[in-house]
Amino acid sequence: MGKGRVEAFSDGVIAIIITIMVLELKVPHGGGLQALLPLIPTLLSYLLSFVNVGIYWNNHHHMFQAVKHVRGGVLWANLHLLFWLSLMPFATGWMDENDFAMTPVMVYGFILLMCGFAYYILGRMLIRVHGADSDFAHTLGSDRKATFSVCFYVLAILLAGINPYISVGIYVIVTGIWLVPDRRFERMMK
Repeated sequence: MGKGRVEAFSDGVIAIIITIMVLELKVPHGGGLQALLPLIPTLLSYLLSFVNVGIYWNNHHHMFQAVKHVRGGVLWANLHLLFWLSLMPFATGWMDENDFAMTPVMVYGFILLMCGFAYYILGRMLIRVHGADSDFAHTLGSDRKATFSVCFYVLAILLAGINPYISVGIYVIVTGIWLVPDRRFERMMK
């Protein structure tokens, strides 16, 4: 089965996720810049989530450049990833609406963790389709950045009970690490 529909569907769902997030931003009352000041936490949480969703879209795009074909398991693994990504607008809004309270910050981190886990599963399913000795499998290989991310997400979730702002800082750090797209697949395609 070809990969085109998976890519197109994923692009569409991710576009909707980003649209839902931006629709949650409320227009400030007042025409001056000072009217934006109360919205700064909202804008920053939106920016963090927007960048995270963008990172997944970017890496998904890069990975699928190396995919030759898909099977049913890949379709389900991709839906699994899209499910967790689709919860980002909810988690972002809940975290912001409650001034970065402990539970919403923990849930936000859990959703980030599950997005990473779902992306990992998608990669493993693609290796099954292409074979353990395929160029795809060798290119995907082991991923230290992903392992680092999982460890820091778990740490951030636990630290939210002590100070949710430390957790948000960790989420920002992990996001910053992923700003540079995964170049492994670009190198493989050359």
